[in-house]
Amino acid sequence: MALLFQPIQFGSLTLSNRIVIAPMCQYSANEQGELTYWHEQQWANYALSGAGLCIVEATAVQAEGRISYADLGLWNDVQRAQIKALLANVKSLSPMPFAIQLAHAGRKASTDKPWDGKGQFAPEHAKGWQTVSASELPFNVDDHVPHALSKAEIEKIIDDFAESAKRAVDAGFDLIEVHAAHGYLLHQFMSPLSNQRTDEYGGSFENRIRLTLEVFQAMKNVVPEAYPIGVRISATDWMEYTGEDSWDVESAVGLSKALEQLGAAYIHVSSGGLHAAQKIELQANYQVPFAEAVKKAVNIPVIAVGLITEAMQAEGILQYGMADAIGLARGILYDPRWPWHAAAELGENIQIAPQYLRCQPHAQRSQFSSF
Repeated sequence: MALLFQPIQFGSLTLSNRIVIAPMCQYSANEQGELTYWHEQQWANYALSGAGLCIVEATAVQAEGRISYADLGLWNDVQRAQIKALLANVKSLSPMPFAIQLAHAGRKASTDKPWDGKGQFAPEHAKGWQTVSASELPFNVDDHVPHALSKAEIEKIIDDFAESAKRAVDAGFDLIEVHAAHGYLLHQFMSPLSNQRTDEYGGSFENRIRLTLEVFQAMKNVVPEAYPIGVRISATDWMEYTGEDSWDVESAVGLSKALEQLGAAYIHVSSGGLHAAQKIELQANYQVPFAEAVKKAVNIPVIAVGLITEAMQAEGILQYGMADAIGLARGILYDPRWPWHAAAELGENIQIAPQYLRCQPHAQRSQFSSF
């Protein structure tokens, strides 16, 4: 049997296969951070894909934590109620578990929708607000300078992550992922390129990862005992460093070990997003070595992601022990039935909605079954 189609455990949650739909921002919420019809069709599409798990887009724990004014939020009970109703409808289509990624954008907040291309809005703009970060260092040189968070403000963010986690559980999500990657707030605290603090949240490696660990622990404290929480990390900033300290693969491994000790269900390994001058070497499997390094250091599952587009490619990553599961993002937007096609190529069975059983090509009839 192909490893890609074998079950896997993320803590107490069992996935039917090892294909994970990675979170992708849709920039389609209303300005109150609430769902729109776009999310209804998008989540239903995910549910019918045949993947083992869907993690919906980065969802802000504070209004100021949104990347843009069109980002989804889970900082109030109106948002929770709407998500709960939609999730119940989506789960009537498929037994596939759904997760949510909780996030705070930090200094990379207050932006326009990417396809409108206006960049970051100033705080006084109708669609903008004052951004926050570990230190007063903007992402782009022409961005508005972020406010450096005080200790009291940090504690409020930790509390808001926990409150959003409680709402996520009540809404019916099967798992929560903490967004500690891609240059957003938690990553901003971890990297010395964006964190110049001199208090207990800056300086040493242990201090810089403190906020991520405290957020994780606060969330664990308020969800049911066996409820799974995973973490997405950036394994490197893709920058050349001149000093001894940097955020690199060794740092990512250290963070992953600490998260494992706190009970993380998995580590989702991505990279970059912290600095505008990053130099990413894009190629097939370009992030897989980072996942492999983390996997060698921890005993919890590791998800690899990044230009993994072919079934045999994904299967090879698992067969060679470089990761335990495969994350798909843009690839599954381009081909929403990627898991179906992968099952056909690898000669595996995949469960789909019974309404679709008669759509398969005749030569592949033995590969589909109904859930």
